[in-house]
Order: sequence, then structure tokens, then C-alpha cells
Amino acid sequence: TGAGGALPVIAADGRRPWQAYARAFDAPADRPRVAIVLADLGLNRNLSAQAITQTPADVTLAFSPYAADLAEWLARARAGGHEVLIMLPMEPNDYPASDPGPRALMTSLSASENLSRLEWLLARAAGYAGVATYMGSKFTASADDLRPILTAMRERGLLFVDTRSSPRSVAARLAREADVPFAASSRFIDNDASASAIDARLNDLERIARNGGVALGVGFPHPLTLARVTAWAETLPAKGLALAPVSAIVLRPTGG
Repeated sequence: TGAGGALPVIAADGRRPWQAYARAFDAPADRPRVAIVLADLGLNRNLSAQAITQTPADVTLAFSPYAADLAEWLARARAGGHEVLIMLPMEPNDYPASDPGPRALMTSLSASENLSRLEWLLARAAGYAGVATYMGSKFTASADDLRPILTAMRERGLLFVDTRSSPRSVAARLAREADVPFAASSRFIDNDASASAIDARLNDLERIARNGGVALGVGFPHPLTLARVTAWAETLPAKGLALAPVSAIVLRPTGG
């Protein structure tokens, strides 16, 4: 229990939250895996409900910590079979023009203050496998600021998804050093929210998965995104590909 409420912990028997709350996945080990994370859920009730009910259960859903009724949203998503994440707001390069919110992790704060903010964010709900970065182009490029956060991820048994808002992110290297289950976005799939552009990014993910074994796409709950991802997912088995929850593609820690 922290100042903001209950926090995730590693169980006495060694089970970690990223494993305990992972969606079951049993595709053949040699089949390339593509994961999709839909981000910033919980802020728009209609679109969030559609993401839960309309997309395949193997699509991972990431909820804003600022969402009203966050615990209820996570419970609904998990009841629908989805693996869930909490968005972790972090300082962008153009702050304050872009504002990640009142509890964001900031390079101007001490490590102890950022860890206090992290505890507040993690205490907002339960049942999530890990976190996904929100904004963060400045914070994820600062090893000194990011390292304590990844240490906390390891100590709490959570996975970490870098949505890669910056090519200068050091999250992958630090996650390896900290022995944290980690995945990084390969593509934002709907920065251009047209059907042709979304389809092109989904095709990119297929190519990346075939070449490297895994790929991760990040999108947002636009109605067109939900429709194109759902239609695309139906084509994957015939292509020899598997739609996977994020926990099935993380670079797993030693013994994880």
C-alpha cells in the first residue's frame, strides 16, 4: 500500500503482475507475432467501449491514468478478454506546449518525486500487466531520470512498453540493464488516420514481424482504426502470422 492506494507487487511464490495479468497465448513458437496497443483509452466513453467490444481480444488496451472510473474500465476490458496497460505520462520535448498532465514524470523533478508520482499512477487501478509511455520524448531520452523508473518496474514485476515518441529513447538499453520485460513500438499505425495509411502501416508490421519475429503497432481509438485493425486481424492466420498480446512479445528478463 502506497500513499495513493494499493500497488502491484511480486507474489510470495514469485509470480509477477506482468505474468499474472497476461492474456493467455498459445500460437506456435515459430509463428511471427504482431501486437497492437490501442492507447489513451478511458477518456472517451463511447470509443473506449467500442475498443473493448469490437476489437479482437488479443489487442492490448492501454488506459489513461486520468480517466474517470479507471478501475471500472480495466475490469470491463479484462472481462472482454483483453490484456491491459496503464499509460505513463512523461515530459515531452515541447513541454509546456504539449502537456502530459498534472502527475507526469518530469526531468526537472528529483528521482524521489518522480517515484512518488509513479506510485500515484500505479495505484489508480489494478489488473494491468504493465505500463506504456505517454508522450515522453524528453524523459525517455534521459538515462538518469528513466533508470529509477525502470528499476521500480522490475521491483514491482511490471512490463514496460515504449511507444517511442522519440528516436533518442534509451528505454531499450536501460530495460535490458534493469532486467525488465520490454517492448518498443515499431510503428504508430494511425498518425495519418485514413484507411489507406492505416492499412499501409499494418502491412509494415507484417513485414517487420516476418523479418524479426515480432512487431508492435500503437494506435488510438478512432472509429476507422478500430474497423481497420479488426478487419486486418482476420487475415493474419492465413498469412502465417499471429496477433499477440504485448506480454507475448516482450523481451523477457532472465528467468522470466
